Amino acid sequence: MPTILTHPAVPIALAVGLGNKVVPPRLLAAGIVASILPDLDVIAFRFGIAYADEFGHRGFSHSLFGAALVGLLGACLYRWYGTGFKRAWAFLFIAMASHGVLDAFTTGGKGIAFFWPLSDTRFFAPWQVIEVSSLSLSRFFSHRGVEILRSEFHWVWLPLMSVALLMLATRHLSDWLGSAGRTRRT
Repeated sequence: MPTILTHPAVPIALAVGLGNKVVPPRLLAAGIVASILPDLDVIAFRFGIAYADEFGHRGFSHSLFGAALVGLLGACLYRWYGTGFKRAWAFLFIAMASHGVLDAFTTGGKGIAFFWPLSDTRFFAPWQVIEVSSLSLSRFFSHRGVEILRSEFHWVWLPLMSVALLMLATRHLSDWLGSAGRTRRT
């Protein structure tokens, strides 16, 4: 899995690219929480639930169904976020589903149960390029931790922020062209 620092990259990139009229700050905060939420499944280890079980690590909580459910529950607060129900649901769904997608690109683990409850088959992405993060805090603050962060910067943060900045530039260019057209008409 990527680190807890990297899973929020997807909702942050979307918010930067779309702007706070589309993704208000409260919705962004909820999206960040949703992007991290699936890894709470590590608590299952304490209850004797094995990694590969459907409620084990990278099982139900990493599924598209789990993301849809959290999106639905979170979208009930759409008025508090300052947006519509459908937009809140879609943003929260994408934020949480992105967790499993990023995990599928890591170099470790047992795959992601994307299609649970229809299937508990676990999948990896065609390329496992993101260095898997350790659950150990002491290993995180080591040379290995630096390598993990470097991998995440290269494979997650840099591409996502590039897309976000391109979306931002496109949005500003569109606004500028729209205002230039209105100025000529008056």
